[in-house]
Order: sequence, then structure tokens, then C-alpha cells
Amino acid sequence: MAKAKRMLQENIKLVDAVAEIVDARAPEASRNPDFDALFSQKERIILLNKADLADENATRRFLDYYRRRGLLAAPMVSTGAAGKKQAVALMERAVSDKVKRLQEKGIKKTVRVMVVGIPNVGKSTFINRIAGENRTKTGDTPGVTRSKQWVKVGPYLELMDSPGLLWPKLEDQQKAQSLAFLGTVNDDILDGEELASALLQRLMTLCPEALMQRYKKLTLETAIEDLLPAVAQSRGFLLSGGELDTERAARIVLDEFRGGKIARVTLDQVPEEQA
Repeated sequence: MAKAKRMLQENIKLVDAVAEIVDARAPEASRNPDFDALFSQKERIILLNKADLADENATRRFLDYYRRRGLLAAPMVSTGAAGKKQAVALMERAVSDKVKRLQEKGIKKTVRVMVVGIPNVGKSTFINRIAGENRTKTGDTPGVTRSKQWVKVGPYLELMDSPGLLWPKLEDQQKAQSLAFLGTVNDDILDGEELASALLQRLMTLCPEALMQRYKKLTLETAIEDLLPAVAQSRGFLLSGGELDTERAARIVLDEFRGGKIARVTLDQVPEEQA
């Protein structure tokens, strides 16, 4: 991560603006707090990716929140066409004053935008969508993008991909947990059953009806320690001897949440002090 940060610091002078990709299901948790200082001298755009998996009302509240702070912001679905034109328009708008000044001097400015974000928010997928073809490497594993990559989108727009950058220490435990729910933190270093149980607790608060519809054995009276077993029972996941297979149930819960099969959920709330 230190190497990735140095790379960003070295490359920032090469661009006119910075487009930060965040996960619309956890816009604040998926924002690296170091970015505000790193990119303070550049025009900023925030794109709430995977907006099709997030709560629409919550997304609108976050967009209003960022715009009140003077940031250009828009929803985005990098795996589809939704938001593509708006994203390009925002990037062009971010540097429109500079472009106009150069046009008055007879210079046609090529706008260069660095695309940044923490791992697994969809930076490379976003660039490929904007460019209209697979120009950059993509993957679910954090750190797939390892070097500077320029992608020409049009005659006068170029995007620079960048490595995903997490901060060294996740001090806010709720935000860290949200990132784990989304798969930003490598599942291999976590206890899957504990993580899925914690996710079920959160979802029972955020979207109980949808959760109970998905897993029929869940009820409002189900004890916290019985949530995961109830999912296993709902799906008929049994080991030899009739024991409930909670490990398999945990994988299903995480996969179905991340795939948007349970409900459109936003884990974060707009910060109250600035709402």
C-alpha cells in the first residue's frame, strides 16, 4: 500500500482531475480518507458505483451530501450502460474552465483524469465501460491493477487507472466490517461464519422483511446465535448425521448479499454532522 500511495503522489501531477470510485452500498466506508489530502489541489469527482445494488433513496441522500460539499457526484453501474454519459460529462465539467481558457488561446485541451479508489470497487471495470472495450485488467482480488495504465476514451479524454489503495489501519470497526461484507477485505483472512453472522445481524436491522423472505426459517424472534443455523435450515444444508452445514450457509449469505440477491441495501448513513 505504501508503494501504491507513492505511485499516486508521483502521477497526480500528470492529470487534470481525479475521479474517485466508491461502492454505493457503503460510500463512506469505501472512501480512503487519505484521498482528501492527496488530491486537494485537483478537481474531484465521486462516482457511486454498483448503484443498482444500493438503496436508491440512500444513494440520493449521499449524492446530495457530496454536492453540498462542493464535489461533483453521480451514480454509476460500471457493468452496464447506466451512468456512462453522466460520468463522462462530469469529468469534462470538472475541468471545463481550464479547457475554455485554453480554447480561447486556440489550444484544444486533452483532459486527463486519474481514476482512484480502494480495492474491488470497480475502477478497471468502470474504465473498460467508458472506453467501450476491455483495456485494463479486472478482477475480484485486491491489487489486480499494479502499474500506470493510460486509456484513451476519445480524441480529448484520457483516463489513468491506478492501484487500489486501502489505508494502513482500519480504525472504525463498523466501516471495516462493512468493507468485509462487500468483499474488499480478502475473505481468506476472515472467519466466514462470524462474518456472515454479523452481516445477518446488520441486515435484520436494515431489511428484515427481505431477509426473511429470502431465508424462510428466519423470524424476528430468531436469536442472534441462531441466524446462521436458520439460513442453513432454510436451504436444507446438512452434513452427514443431520448436522446443519453453517459453513456452506455462510458462503451463500455473503455471495447472495454481494450479488444483490437479498435486497438493495446501503450499509452507511450520511454523516449527521454535515447532513
